[in-house]
Amino acid sequence: MGLGPSLSIRQSQSLVLTPQLRQAIQLLQLSNLELDAFLAEELSKNPLLEARSDEGGDDGAAGEFVDDEADGEEAPEEPGADNLIMGQADDDRPLDVDRESEALETDGFADVVTSGGGEEGFDFERVQYAAASLAEHLTDQLHGASGDAGNLARIIAESLDETGYLTVPLDQIAEQTGTPLSLVESGLELVQGLDPPGVGARSLAECLALQAKAADRYDPAMARLIDNLDLLSKGRIADLKRICGVDDEDLADMIRELRAYDPKPGCRFTQTAAQDVAPDVFVRRTRAGFAVELNQATLPRLLVNRRYYQELKAGPQDKASRAWLSECLQNANWLVKAFDQRARTIVKTVSEIVKRQQAFFERGVSAMKPMTLREVAEAIGMHESTVSRVTSNKYLLCDRGLYELKYFFGSGVASSDGEGGAAEAVKAAIKELVAAETEILSDDAIAALLKQRGFEAARRTVVKYRESMGIGSSIQRRRLRKIAG
Repeated sequence: MGLGPSLSIRQSQSLVLTPQLRQAIQLLQLSNLELDAFLAEELSKNPLLEARSDEGGDDGAAGEFVDDEADGEEAPEEPGADNLIMGQADDDRPLDVDRESEALETDGFADVVTSGGGEEGFDFERVQYAAASLAEHLTDQLHGASGDAGNLARIIAESLDETGYLTVPLDQIAEQTGTPLSLVESGLELVQGLDPPGVGARSLAECLALQAKAADRYDPAMARLIDNLDLLSKGRIADLKRICGVDDEDLADMIRELRAYDPKPGCRFTQTAAQDVAPDVFVRRTRAGFAVELNQATLPRLLVNRRYYQELKAGPQDKASRAWLSECLQNANWLVKAFDQRARTIVKTVSEIVKRQQAFFERGVSAMKPMTLREVAEAIGMHESTVSRVTSNKYLLCDRGLYELKYFFGSGVASSDGEGGAAEAVKAAIKELVAAETEILSDDAIAALLKQRGFEAARRTVVKYRESMGIGSSIQRRRLRKIAG
């Protein structure tokens, strides 16, 4: 065999991620609200796309696919995007057909939820002013404060963290403002006298003391109790009674008073971005079982405007215009089909989840079974990554509440029936046992009681689940009970 350059032909197969396939994958992992924003952008770019009307008083032809066979310029539509996700394409029926009537016998949840009542005028008397932040709430109360102390109080109010504590040393504020430390302390005193009580504190003890003073409960006994919070956390009741000079009843009253105080008074003004979670899927009980329905109130509906396409096609066009119109048509047809494919993929996946977790929908979290993405993917004939994308950022609404689809997946423990128990079911059982305990249960005792309920959970599993729920150990629970008692 000679050495040198040569030409050869090889045949191989490979999966190429076309732009349409990438977009189809992206559509799968978007929630309905995110999909609505994506649709708004597509509608602004493609004149042949229209949002489907709920009334649908049309002649039924507007949403049909449009073929451009007369010009012969368009290549056949690529089957890649939705076919690669779902396997085989479904029938070629027009995608503007209302499939809800084929799936459900009665009106959907969305129709009930979105039904409007009578028009009612806006009640301006219900409008109340609310400060945008803790600093604004405090500075609003300092309008009457003037002079250097008032100015320093405003600086201190803006220096507080989100919990209402002052973490900046007073000497640092004095150095930055060039004022004596005594003036800074006067400014801090002004801030600590504002609402809410406890704001401007530099430690938990000072925060509780400020609230006790505002409630006129800061007597010598309460002061000594606040100074010895470490003993209170350790449950050393006898030492606290001796230090405070009170009996059991008085000490219990003082502890109840401290518990009523807010250790982080500034958190009520913390601004958090309000995120409305709208369900993507409804699951409801019917005579035949459980029905799965997409939330049509937030689900975008698309159609291809055939009349407008015919008008543009009949008008005078150059080569570039015909190519642009052909591209718009192809993109619109594909996007409508991809949206429909996405909807059927979600319904198919959620239906399998409901089938496998039917005990949860009937009896609650205690009946959940362990389930993995791979099991669902194999059952519906899809890839595991596709199921992962379908269940991302999507929520399910049922009689038991609103749940993220990822909630139904997870590991579990062995059970006496052989099917196993989901981690959430074990956690619910542990929480129930701890809430109902008359005598503090050890982790071994909880594991034994779980075994009686059919869960084969080891002690270390009990510890892991208990800590994940924020439940203290038996020593900590016994100490808290002693303090409360």
